[in-house]
Amino acid sequence: MKVVILAGGLGTRLAEETLVRPKPMVEIGGEPILVHIMRLYADHGFNDFLVACGYRGDMIRDFFNRSDAAWRTIAVDTGADTPTAGRILQLREMIGRSPFMVSYGDGLGDIDITSLVAFHRSHGRVATVTAVRPPARFGRLTLDGARVSEFVEKAQLAEGWVNGGFFVFEPSVFSYLRDDWPLEHEPLRTLAADGQLMAFRHEGFWQPMDTLREKQLLENLWQSGHAPWTIPRRASGPVAASS
Repeated sequence: MKVVILAGGLGTRLAEETLVRPKPMVEIGGEPILVHIMRLYADHGFNDFLVACGYRGDMIRDFFNRSDAAWRTIAVDTGADTPTAGRILQLREMIGRSPFMVSYGDGLGDIDITSLVAFHRSHGRVATVTAVRPPARFGRLTLDGARVSEFVEKAQLAEGWVNGGFFVFEPSVFSYLRDDWPLEHEPLRTLAADGQLMAFRHEGFWQPMDTLREKQLLENLWQSGHAPWTIPRRASGPVAASS
């Protein structure tokens, strides 16, 4: 099963970093966040990647051309301004006629990819999205009168679900895509209206990297030695092939 990584956006809210590099190449613990995402998949046995590049995609291609590890990766220029559905559609021939996975190139979580795929195969619908609890913007206070009895920095919210990325699609999803559409608009809305979109509920860690503060949060977790998105390694490093 191929894994498509959407890595073409501008990352304007992380401009201090993305003026000189594409957002998926921003480093956490000395490695691009893109590599952390790919390693999560590889740790579950999925190591055949298509990276949909756009803004400064030459840096992504150069990175994989210099690497010498065991994953199979093809980095494809899908255009600087192409919406996410259009990027996936451009990879249609390379994906083939089998189910495939899609992930954004800027978020980390301890997603159980093996269970995600098993859930998708069990329900027989066209699409599965990983539903996650959004992280709170501020620290959570538990109050006993005026006394703070508990303080949790950046707690995840206990209610509500959001799109965490980490999709699984049947090849029939291509009929829902258009070159000029973001995946998150008409395609997902129509899939939901047709009863063809199922949610894999993930209650664990999930954190996007949209701002410098969120980048620093991920970096602090890595430096602490307890980064929640890491599991014991069964595969290592980036990649063998790129074009």
